[in-house]
This record gives sequence, C-alpha cells and structure tokens, in this order.
Amino acid sequence: MSEQLRGVVVSHASLAQALVDAVATITGEADAFVAVSNSGLSPTALCEAVAKAVGEGPAVVFVDMPAGSCLQATLTELRERSQVAVVAGVNLPMLLDFVFRRDVPAHVAGERAVESGTGAIKSVLP
Repeated sequence: MSEQLRGVVVSHASLAQALVDAVATITGEADAFVAVSNSGLSPTALCEAVAKAVGEGPAVVFVDMPAGSCLQATLTELRERSQVAVVAGVNLPMLLDFVFRRDVPAHVAGERAVESGTGAIKSVLP
C-alpha cells in the first residue's frame, strides 16, 4: 500500500483531542490523527465533520463508545466505504500501535487496533 492510513478519533466532549495530543506527545507524530468532537453539533453536523475528517482515502476511525451519537454518525457516513475501518472503544495503546503501522489495509489496521487495545486492559490490583 503506497498511501498511509489516515487516523480519525471521534468522541464525546474533548476526549478525542486529548487522545490525539497524548499520542503526539509520546510519539512525536503530530499529524497521525484528526480529532472530531460531537460537542455542540447536531447529528447532521457531526456526520459532516466525520466525513470531512476522513476524506476520500483509506482510514481507520476510532470511536469512543460502541453506541451513541459518535458511532451512529460514523456509521451513517462511512458504512459503504470499503477502505475505511471503524473501531469502537478507543484507548491510548491502540492509537500508539496504529501510529507506526499505517502502511497496511484499513481492515488489517482495525483488527490490530482491537488486539492491541484489548491486550492493554489489565487488572493491576486485587
């Protein structure tokens, strides 16, 4: 694949921007993601914001929860796009993994994100 995947993080309030900022601070990769917040947006405006952030090329969209307005807007806009994968339940470890592995097809990157994000969830105290 010649074109690197675009990463988009869609969330309630300012979570998306906070995650994008954390990834940039940790990795030095400031342009790996575009943040989209649902704050103050109607359902139609949120759909438009997601579509604009994703653009026309291949992408993985990371959504904060597996339900709600952010996921609904994402699915409404991108359901028919074969070069776009959607992952719900975003966390920092999956975004960090994605940053350095954007040269694969979107569905592969989406599957990797689920694996790395799930693998990072640990109970560390009894």
